[in-house]
Amino acid sequence: MSQQTARRGGAVWALVITSVAGFMAALDNLVVTTALPSIREDLGGGLDDLEWTVSAYTLTFAVLLMFGAALGDRFGRRRLFLVGLTVFTGASAAAAMAPGIDSLIAARAVQGVGAAVMMPLTLTLLTAAVPAAKRGMAYGIWGAVNGLAVASGPLIGGSLTEHVSWHWIFWLNVPLGLALLPLARLRLNESYGTGARLDLVGTLLASSGLFGIVYALVRAPRDGWTSGLVLLGLFAGGALLVAFALHGTRARNAMLPMRLFRSRAFAGINAASLLMFLGMFGSIFLLSQYMQGVLGYSPTEAGLRMLPWTGMPMLVSPIAGYLSDRIGGRLVVATGLFLQAAGLAYYASVIAVDASYTAQLPALIINGIGMSLYFAPASNLVMSSVRPQEQGIASGTNNALREVGGALGIAVMSSIFAAQGGYEPAQNFVDGIQPALWVGAATVAVAGAAALFIPSRRRAAEGLQSEPESAPVLETVSH
Repeated sequence: MSQQTARRGGAVWALVITSVAGFMAALDNLVVTTALPSIREDLGGGLDDLEWTVSAYTLTFAVLLMFGAALGDRFGRRRLFLVGLTVFTGASAAAAMAPGIDSLIAARAVQGVGAAVMMPLTLTLLTAAVPAAKRGMAYGIWGAVNGLAVASGPLIGGSLTEHVSWHWIFWLNVPLGLALLPLARLRLNESYGTGARLDLVGTLLASSGLFGIVYALVRAPRDGWTSGLVLLGLFAGGALLVAFALHGTRARNAMLPMRLFRSRAFAGINAASLLMFLGMFGSIFLLSQYMQGVLGYSPTEAGLRMLPWTGMPMLVSPIAGYLSDRIGGRLVVATGLFLQAAGLAYYASVIAVDASYTAQLPALIINGIGMSLYFAPASNLVMSSVRPQEQGIASGTNNALREVGGALGIAVMSSIFAAQGGYEPAQNFVDGIQPALWVGAATVAVAGAAALFIPSRRRAAEGLQSEPESAPVLETVSH
């Protein structure tokens, strides 16, 4: 076999393995939303317990993402990817067998730990395996699979819950994980980052700061934004992140060098990602419950009716990746975000106790196209905004901000929903979700504006070339 064929095979295997792993991690963000009524009936627990089945995963996932990326850079990305995949698969089995709500929440937290190590390394492993000229298309496919997972979580969770059991939303990960482990070991090349020593001070500051903020965001809808524990988490977490930023400006081998944010491309795409996930996650969290609790759809019916939104990434994301290769990702991402903002605004204007599916359909289609245009070019923008040896931490940073945005979105939307309405009667639910959707639309529109501040591809490349070298190039070792 020629070297070119071997490389092509390596790139294809890397795309398959990283896409499936990313699908598993992204799916578990929202797969439980349509299963919440069944979980409550089976295991008990109040509304706050049910929210924790979603948030426990988000919390550990967001807090440890940058740490997972740093571990991979230091000790080997393939090696740590295998560790994260093993933890995630085992925790999925534990969640499926959970005898009570508390043990389910604990298993979800461990799932988040495994995903935090595994997820950021999918992009760096893929980047190392795919030639630069074809990365946009590869990111498009990777983004399509991940976008499908995020948005189709309610459908998959609802279908399994209704026709089999809610336990199978977790059992699903086990055969996938067991199949990926030997494939990843045999088909992925090992790669490293700078080889610098692990930044323990930066790791502690970032993890503790993110924990404080995300924990406060998760608790806020139940305890109130002015409660002592929530304020403590926000202020202490914020102070620790400020200390982390100062550390990143001074430390020689900082886990996240703050100079990366001098790049308009890096700063712009990360701001857009944070805001986009804030608006999207909170909206999907409430809409999946609206379709069941107000409109009376079964879990499967609710999931099927969201297909114009959830299925769109498989059709549009590869095209978006191709366009990002041709014209750059800035305009594609911005267009996608503005479309999604329009879709959420349209949904807010038509939502009602007796809203027909025909009335909702345009919003679902617009949201699906908008989300699809965002995912693939956003990944390309993140990875091309830094030098090769910095791509691991760039991926970890972007994923961490996405998860913080998701946690913030659920917390903010739930707070607005609780302040303006409630679960019963149906009109109360509509009164609560409508202003939340308007906030989601405004937030995603601001994300679109942030994306417009990203420089063109040519200017970004010139800016990257003008920066002084600060570390050795990416090292890839074949095994």
